[in-house]
Amino acid sequence: MTASKQRSRNRLPVAMMCVGAALTAIAAIFPFVDRATTTVLADHVRAGYPAYGPDAVDAAVTAYVTILSAIGVLGLLGWLGAIWALRAGVRWARPLATALLAIAVCLAVAALTVRDTSGDVGLAPLLGWLLVLPCVPGLAAVVLWRRAE
Repeated sequence: MTASKQRSRNRLPVAMMCVGAALTAIAAIFPFVDRATTTVLADHVRAGYPAYGPDAVDAAVTAYVTILSAIGVLGLLGWLGAIWALRAGVRWARPLATALLAIAVCLAVAALTVRDTSGDVGLAPLLGWLLVLPCVPGLAAVVLWRRAE
């Protein structure tokens, strides 16, 4: 198959991956926006640990923001690597994208379900669901992917 035909067959998966990368960026930036505006994360920590003072809540929020930022950066690197691999036509591109999707789904499920010592989920549900959003176009990209014939 010619390179131009391969590129045209994989336009939709590449587009889905770009959407996933954009959603990953939003999910990575949102904790910073939340910290400055809506304080969903701080309110969640405060509700789970009413004895925490402002400094302890701020420390917990800082830890979550740091972790979520690192996950976002790694996610963006994964998207860029998968997009490059698909465009380059390497044989291991689809297994790479599938493995990255599996890792992302595991992280999203953990963010939504892991309980901390307070008995509540550790991460505010809104932020957990934001981690799920990039998985949707990732799943679409893997499903819509066409192999070279």
